[in-house]
Amino acid sequence: MVDILCTLALPDPFPARVFEAATLRVLGHLPTHDELCAELRTHPVDVLCPQFGDRIDGAVLDAASPRLRSVCVYGVGYDNVDVVAATERGVSVGNTPGVLTDATADLTFALLLAAARRIVAGDMTMRSGEFPGWTPDYLLGLELRGSLLGIVGFGRIGQAVARRALAFGMRIGAYDSVGVRVPDDLATRVRVFDDLQSLLAESDVVSLHTPLTESTYHLIDERALRRMKPTSVLVNSSRGPVIDEVALVRALREGWIAACGLDVYEDEPRMAPGLAACRTAVLAPHIGSATVTTRAAMAELTAANALAALAGELPPHCVNPEVRSLSPGQQQSRDQRS
Repeated sequence: MVDILCTLALPDPFPARVFEAATLRVLGHLPTHDELCAELRTHPVDVLCPQFGDRIDGAVLDAASPRLRSVCVYGVGYDNVDVVAATERGVSVGNTPGVLTDATADLTFALLLAAARRIVAGDMTMRSGEFPGWTPDYLLGLELRGSLLGIVGFGRIGQAVARRALAFGMRIGAYDSVGVRVPDDLATRVRVFDDLQSLLAESDVVSLHTPLTESTYHLIDERALRRMKPTSVLVNSSRGPVIDEVALVRALREGWIAACGLDVYEDEPRMAPGLAACRTAVLAPHIGSATVTTRAAMAELTAANALAALAGELPPHCVNPEVRSLSPGQQQSRDQRS
């Protein structure tokens, strides 16, 4: 019998889908790096299904060798997996793209609205009994109609956010380091920026939808934050380390920008010191994909990836298809060892 290991339990339909094909084991917690290595050495598996908080590097892959066939990530992001190391070891890597687009775009817009209209600050005021009564200048925020939304990373989620923003009468700007491809339905509605600094300087709201790579780590640093308008709002539902969180705290405290809405954090689940005290920060606990429908769809794709790997095929959502280029001798040797 073949084995699948999940660090955390995945929702239905994952267990039912893999039940007849493999033995499913669940750790029930996020292990430390050393704990995961020890677990894989002691109890080898054919497929590993980690969470984004599990670091899957060469040491983990070596601990799982030679039996491990695939790492199937429960999520669209896979920056926690050393894909190069996996490919070198003949291990495929699968993810779950597409199915969380709308849920994440909805959450992004919820953060945008809450930060722009100071909903959380108002909620805290009401709950604490501090509301002084209506006055003309109380908790003034940003009106979305006519405001420029600058989207950094114009893939599926960035485009879905753009469509939602158009319904609010916002203007749309887009920047992507790999080039902006505007779909036909948005072709006349999106202004493409050639450089990030210009988009930051002109935008009233900046929304981040870029993957975490070496080039996007701290993409929004002190220089970028100082480039933004003092009335602007920053929203991040991509990856926490895209923002220098310490610099962000300073920006909020000193008024370089007006507000932020975050669903992800640089050192998750911890926040940078002082961020929680910033009343202009709207802070969500990484719930971008947290709908029943979306999490089930993610589980379905994870199961499909795992089952394909167990059948000796590439996962249908494989991020390193070049792993197939293993020579027949290498593949045969690996199959025999597993």
